[in-house]
Amino acid sequence: MDDGLDSAPRLPAVASSEHVLVDAIREGDRKAMARLVELHADAVYRFVYHRLDRLEALEDLVQEVFLAAWKALAFFRGESEIRTWLLGIARHKIADYYRERLQKPVISDDPDSDSGPASLAIFPDVDARLDGERLEERTRQVLSTMPEQYRAVLRWRYWDQRSLAEMAAICGNTEKSIERLLDRARRLFRKRWDDG
Repeated sequence: MDDGLDSAPRLPAVASSEHVLVDAIREGDRKAMARLVELHADAVYRFVYHRLDRLEALEDLVQEVFLAAWKALAFFRGESEIRTWLLGIARHKIADYYRERLQKPVISDDPDSDSGPASLAIFPDVDARLDGERLEERTRQVLSTMPEQYRAVLRWRYWDQRSLAEMAAICGNTEKSIERLLDRARRLFRKRWDDG
């Protein structure tokens, strides 16, 4: 007997656990939000950690990611995994973080700060630095001694792999001004790396 039900689209018998979690959060379930944070905090933390120039800002930035996610959850359409969506939010928060730092004026006591462009070869290879924890820690230590704007431009360029054009557009500066700032930052980084 054909009752016509076979031609109707079938829904999955069980909804994905991510969608159940998202629906629960949308309905105001605080435990569901805590579960979302529990499931994805480590991934967001690692993502932000490797792209941030000041570790003291890490916790705040991770919290901002989850707060922004909670506020924007109504717009999550499920076209990607929640983790991918959260890392996208983290990427935007990192861009905001660096935009703010790069808009501050630079005060340089370095007499070579206005000299010609430095060779890119003076900056230690980013991939090589990331390969070992010891080199990463040394890099963080050197960055911590630098002016905030220099730290920000180096981390944004090399950890987050932003192009000069992207950085300039986000900050509202010219590519040339970002290039000059990056050049001064690389020179100072190299000097402090060699002196250390």
